[in-house]
Amino acid sequence: MAQAFFELREPANEPYLDYKPGSPETEALHKQIEELKNQVIDIPAIIGGKEIRTEKKQDVTMPHNHKHKLATVYLCGEKEVNMAIEAALEAQKTWATFPWEEKVAIFLRAADLITGPYRYLFNATTMLGQSKTPHQSEIEAVGELADFLRFNAWYLTKIMQDQPFSPANNWNRMEYRGLEGFIFSVSPFNFTAIAGNLSSCPAMCGNVVLWKPALSSIYSSYYVMKVFEEAGLPAGVINFLPGSGADVGDPVMASPHLSGLNFTGSVGTFNHLWKTIGENINTYKYYPRIVGETGGKDFIFAHNSANTDELVTAAIRAAYEYQGQKCSAASRMYLPESLWAGFKEKFLAEVAQVKVGDVEDHSNFMGAVIDAKAFKSITSYIDFAHEAEDAEIICGGTYDDSVGYFVQPTAIVTSNPKFKTMEEEIFGPVLTIYVYKDEDFEDTLTLCDETSPYALTGAIFAAERHTLKFMADRLRNAAGNFYINDKPTGAVVNQQPFGGARKSGTNDKAGSMSHLYRWLSIRSIKENRVTPRDWRYPYMG
Repeated sequence: MAQAFFELREPANEPYLDYKPGSPETEALHKQIEELKNQVIDIPAIIGGKEIRTEKKQDVTMPHNHKHKLATVYLCGEKEVNMAIEAALEAQKTWATFPWEEKVAIFLRAADLITGPYRYLFNATTMLGQSKTPHQSEIEAVGELADFLRFNAWYLTKIMQDQPFSPANNWNRMEYRGLEGFIFSVSPFNFTAIAGNLSSCPAMCGNVVLWKPALSSIYSSYYVMKVFEEAGLPAGVINFLPGSGADVGDPVMASPHLSGLNFTGSVGTFNHLWKTIGENINTYKYYPRIVGETGGKDFIFAHNSANTDELVTAAIRAAYEYQGQKCSAASRMYLPESLWAGFKEKFLAEVAQVKVGDVEDHSNFMGAVIDAKAFKSITSYIDFAHEAEDAEIICGGTYDDSVGYFVQPTAIVTSNPKFKTMEEEIFGPVLTIYVYKDEDFEDTLTLCDETSPYALTGAIFAAERHTLKFMADRLRNAAGNFYINDKPTGAVVNQQPFGGARKSGTNDKAGSMSHLYRWLSIRSIKENRVTPRDWRYPYMG
């Protein structure tokens, strides 16, 4: 062990490349894309550092061109899960006592590999596999992922420095260690960065991990795993387990060694996993830590003093970037009647200029939704609105899956504040607008707060400061990430730690120090320098 105390300085957020037409980075990115498109790779499971190919496999295709095959992925079941548990527990014997500075060094190297030699690879795999524009993939698959790795390393350093007071004759100290058993990390399709963080954050804290990435984003997740290995991650610390939810999840949840769940996904799946943990509680050796972020029905609420141009820009970016497939995407909007006519005219004019198509074409603002299941779900809401008497589709409302899963940016106006698309998460490019009477401002704030079971993100717009404070106070519990005169998307690590409450999750704030505490167990140590030799106390005379 090194004979020194090591300190990391606070990192800076990774700057983003613009990918302007004709720029060197644009040329390099398209070269990388062409290289990837001209090959079909294997994506095996990675268990104990070994590649495992199973009998069960499926194709990985592009969402915006579902006839183009990118990879073959091999799917895991109970046999592979049990292998992974065994490999993880074996790796834990050395990983648990591995110096913390050596752990963070691995992930800091991974961050530099991602932002350095593999920058275009991570951008391209996310574009091709998840149909993100170069801007959307750059800010998260490169920038946000690197930020998670660097800031988590810095947070861990600060935690290690947090030590208790020691009076005379005592030396008090705290030791921060990983949990016993293993962590089950379940990541979503929509953010490569989230996938990397859900698996790496517990590992950096000294835990061993079984990682089940979403199959619909397995292409980029595989490269995340490979870069962790290249950065020096020991075999078995993170085990990469592609597979369906039940095939992987059921045997994982049945293991007595489960000590934590790190989850991002749907409410239904999270509820099922939480319930299963409760039912199995007598089976486990530990009380599993449960961390989850599930989704939102995120809002934009405008006061009549708000600027119309700002509202239009916020609505388009928040509702339609990455096809509305963000947990934070705006999907309901409350507008005062006095602003409605001006907003509608400008909004429709701007949305008419939004192009949808292949993400390799930089003139496209939107790509395709992730897969056939998502396409069917999103379009069912559009069809519902077409038939409803208390709603009108004012733009979009069309879709086509002949080449890719393309849904046009859609806006619905409803006279019913509890309309289906005002209440339910759609996870697609569908924004529903409710126009309220100006004099009903306060009652509508109450509607906004009470309409949805979620509380993830929300944005308010107003010019008057006292109005902004009033709105923020009334909507205090409606969003874990709250935005004032800004769109409700685009949280940045170490700037806006991310997470919501109510049915949006446990609000453990990824991108902050508090998230790391969930994966640490603390041993408090008291050392007595002068040990008493008489059991009697002074009061006894």
